[in-house]
Amino acid sequence: MPLKVTVDTDVCQDHGQCVFAAPDVFTLDEDGHLTYVDAPDEALRADAEDAADVCPLQAIRVEG
Repeated sequence: MPLKVTVDTDVCQDHGQCVFAAPDVFTLDEDGHLTYVDAPDEALRADAEDAADVCPLQAIRVEG
């Protein structure tokens, strides 16, 4: 099963901790809102999982 990242946008408050943990997966747009790659390369799994761990609201899920 391929790597899949989801963010619960109803929970996320754009703190940006995930951007520091996985900058190739998560970014903040010009308005400060989170954007992300929902199907990143498998090589980014550890970074994506770290981002999920550091999310203060636990809004990130990594599957696959």
